[in-house]
Amino acid sequence: MSQKIIFATGNQDKMREIREILGDLDVTIESMKDAGISVDIVEDGKSFEENAVIKAKAVAEHTDAIVFADDSGLEIDYLNKEPGIYSARYMGEDTSYEIKNQNLLDRLEGVPKEQRTARFVCAIAAVMPDGEAIVKRETIEGYIGWEPQGENGFGYDPIFYVDEYQCSTASLPPEKKNELSHRGKALRAMRETLKGMNLV
Repeated sequence: MSQKIIFATGNQDKMREIREILGDLDVTIESMKDAGISVDIVEDGKSFEENAVIKAKAVAEHTDAIVFADDSGLEIDYLNKEPGIYSARYMGEDTSYEIKNQNLLDRLEGVPKEQRTARFVCAIAAVMPDGEAIVKRETIEGYIGWEPQGENGFGYDPIFYVDEYQCSTASLPPEKKNELSHRGKALRAMRETLKGMNLV
């Protein structure tokens, strides 16, 4: 069954990851831009799940395709789970991640490893043509390193380290990162749910 899924994002790095993770589905995966949809979305939810549903529903009003949206971010326990749902807007949307990452490293100056625990959280919402919304949430646990490392990731990947590999998620090969990542897990969980409903 060939279907179309529109992903409510304009982030090309994210689209590349999504297409890699869902590459075995017989579906066309388009970004909002690919689909010619332009809509201003106010993300005023109080959780990753709420924001993902807000984004998906806003785009779903403009199409009969299945719409996916994700809301994801970094929670650092020592900083009261900052930047959290404000990860993309932390220090301003136009601030480079080099500056954001350095700021977080500076705020953790002198903090020992056992107190640098952190996780990436991803909530994926899927809104069906009939308006039904399904949400999946997944995480990857790790810690904040002491310096940026790696070229394969984006956003906060260079400072987020995983114990198992003793390196940042930006240092992992893309296929390994997609296997471990919060987004990879959430997309696979959503894929299985939609397969079970015979929607993809």
